[in-house]
Amino acid sequence: MYHFESFTLDFYKELFQDTRLLIIVLNTLIVALLSALLATIIGVIGAIAIHRMRKRNKNTILGLNNVLIVSPDVIIGASFLILFTTAGLKLGFYSVLLSHIAFSIPIVVLMVLPKLSEMKPTLTDAARDLGASQWQVLTKVTLPFIAPGILAGFFMALTYSLDDFAVTFFVTGNGFSTLSVEIYSMARQGVSLTINALSAVLFLVTMLVVAAYYAVAGRKKIRVGGKK
Repeated sequence: MYHFESFTLDFYKELFQDTRLLIIVLNTLIVALLSALLATIIGVIGAIAIHRMRKRNKNTILGLNNVLIVSPDVIIGASFLILFTTAGLKLGFYSVLLSHIAFSIPIVVLMVLPKLSEMKPTLTDAARDLGASQWQVLTKVTLPFIAPGILAGFFMALTYSLDDFAVTFFVTGNGFSTLSVEIYSMARQGVSLTINALSAVLFLVTMLVVAAYYAVAGRKKIRVGGKK
């Protein structure tokens, strides 16, 4: 903070009057939620398919899955830029969304696979013996069992998307930006204290969401304990 004199709400007023910055925040949230949702769906399907493979094929696919995790963000961003430019895709919302989906899928796969490994084959065998179809086994047995891994994968993908700068910097076009890229562009001329106000608001919202989650989870545990 430069030349701090006293606490004030002036920068919060400026924040809510800055339409462009609010649109950028909205863009960031939309990309994060959509990419996390789509990456979770694709990642769960991929994890189930990998879990059912033979060991040799499984190790090969897992190695390919980990490429985007171990590769530097700058290399990934430059690669996506070359890919989209070659394919003739205009840089903007869709290029950012596709990039975020791509680097989020491996994260979801790695979150879901351990839960699939914990599930005993006897659960699905018992469901089939009772006459359940493949779809019923998936929706009534497999997905409920691995639900914690799915939720963890979704929130990890959401976090990575919100936090990403390097990849997004390469694939954003004119007229579209995310919060991380906007702050970087501001840093060259000096970051306004409205960003501090925005950070405080986002931090407060995050804490409220986490508190609400633990409150709901605590109530469920109490109900389950009461039924037992």
